[in-house]
Amino acid sequence: MSSGTDLDEHLSLLRRRWLLLVGCVVFGGTAGLALMRLTPPAYTATTQVLVMPVGPQEQANQVTSRQRESLNLDTEAQVALSAVVAARAARSLGLDRTEPAEVTVPPNSAVLWISVTAADPATAAAQAGAYAEAYLANRRESALTSMAEQQEAVLSKLRQVNAAIDQVIKQLDGLPRGGPQHAIATQRQGVLNRQAASLALKYDALRTVAITPGTVISQAAPPEAPSSPSLPLYLGTGLMAGLLAGSAAAYLRDRLDRRLRTPADVERLTGLPVLSDLSGPREHGALHDLSCAVVSACPGKRLLVRALPADLYASALAEPLAVSAPLVVLDGSDVRDLARADAAVLLIGLGLVSAGEVADTVRQLGRHDVPVIGVVTTTDAVPSFVPLLEPRQHGQHGPHSPLGKLVATGELEPGVSAETTPMQALHHHPRRPGKQP
Repeated sequence: MSSGTDLDEHLSLLRRRWLLLVGCVVFGGTAGLALMRLTPPAYTATTQVLVMPVGPQEQANQVTSRQRESLNLDTEAQVALSAVVAARAARSLGLDRTEPAEVTVPPNSAVLWISVTAADPATAAAQAGAYAEAYLANRRESALTSMAEQQEAVLSKLRQVNAAIDQVIKQLDGLPRGGPQHAIATQRQGVLNRQAASLALKYDALRTVAITPGTVISQAAPPEAPSSPSLPLYLGTGLMAGLLAGSAAAYLRDRLDRRLRTPADVERLTGLPVLSDLSGPREHGALHDLSCAVVSACPGKRLLVRALPADLYASALAEPLAVSAPLVVLDGSDVRDLARADAAVLLIGLGLVSAGEVADTVRQLGRHDVPVIGVVTTTDAVPSFVPLLEPRQHGQHGPHSPLGKLVATGELEPGVSAETTPMQALHHHPRRPGKQP
């Protein structure tokens, strides 16, 4: 339940600041497109190389679900990326240095994909092919060197065995036949003869091994379209960055902006209930409902009406609306109003007051034990609460009756004159031509 509430709060924040959010998203997308236009195009060419075993000295690879070949192609990929191969490729092209290569190994294969990215399509294709040839040449040289070392080791061992055989033959000539020493020497001669035969076979096998490091199965061709910049990548990144920046800006703006622009802002930032909103189109009976809400919420008979800002009547765009109630209405003009008030209603001009000003007013009233029962928000019409002196007869609808007067009864506070309780601004505020109260 808490996570859903938090989500609703975040969505409500974004709805309040949707213009800022949309602006940041549009700016981010535009910036991504502009950056894509400013980024020079790059072309990627790929050469595919089939790697083959070159002899018994090949490093064995552990067979897994990803790699089922006997070769360790991950090691071969690192060899293809080595500085030795890069230098050989540069020398073959007559260059000081080449663009860096990228080598990938498709699963369950013995193929290396050698790719080079350059500003020119022909350059990318030429360097990718040079990398492949340099890798195969380096692999062939490494295999030949290793094979020669193995042949030299086997030949050296064979020479040692042959020398031992000659020594045993000379010993046999000086030993009497049938004696134990002659039998031991004969047995040793047989062992040495078998070792010599085995080494001779191994040496012949090494000399006849064919060195085939691999072959190019797909030559790199100059690409027709650039591989970068990518429209989805740049546009998506710009939009995502704009969305994140817009969300952060909306959150910061919402926390720093304390001005009350809508009734929802009043309830969210001040915690006071909005009894009525007169800022938009007023439905039939809205003033009646407002009066009922004020009467039901007021704990006594004396109601203090406080306008924020203080010159709300002077800044209103239209004539105030008369809202009658069976209460003693105090406007603060008398020095005794604050002490006599049982409750207070705040009239807030939307867009003219901040949450801090409302909080200061609530604290001031609270120090005098005057509770604030609610808020009435307005922009183009200001409600003026006037006491209801006598019951209104049913069917009384004349041009001189005040707009919104309630069918209600009530009594004024004993000893309080009804002529001094209405808000003075109702009588002095000029009416706009063409508008009826």
